[in-house]
Amino acid sequence: MTSRPVWIPAYIGVGSNLDDPERQVRAALALLGELADCRLVAHSALYRNPPMGPADQPDYVNAVAGLLTLQAPDALLRSLQALEQRLGRVREAGDRWGPRIIDLDLLVYGRLQHSVPGLNLPHPGIFERNFVLLPLCDIAPALEVPGQGIVAVMAAGADRTALQRL
Repeated sequence: MTSRPVWIPAYIGVGSNLDDPERQVRAALALLGELADCRLVAHSALYRNPPMGPADQPDYVNAVAGLLTLQAPDALLRSLQALEQRLGRVREAGDRWGPRIIDLDLLVYGRLQHSVPGLNLPHPGIFERNFVLLPLCDIAPALEVPGQGIVAVMAAGADRTALQRL
């Protein structure tokens, strides 16, 4: 008897602040649905927000996508990085908080709590980043982020003042 593949829910943070960020985020959302062994099942509204890190850069546009995937978490991360590259992102040392054409972050992968160099699940910054938490609440308010809590409960206390829904 062969086992059937198991589809795992995964949530992806999408952001851009260069080269028409709204267009970049919309393009990334569309292409997420074309990843091998992935199905795009939902995405949030787009939000404009000030940059996290150096303030001398353009505002970001952010969203969150919900996928079902057959890919393992490390394979999904590689797929996301390949998609970033396809969309024009060039990773350079020291660009952690700098401007970027596209940024795709694996936020949650099922109920997995996992930490290896280059991949921490769930993403440790979900709770502190209103530009991730509020879009995630758009599509998965009842989601329990392993080790962090229920999205809607975390979002209830989030600062909304600097976030503009587009």
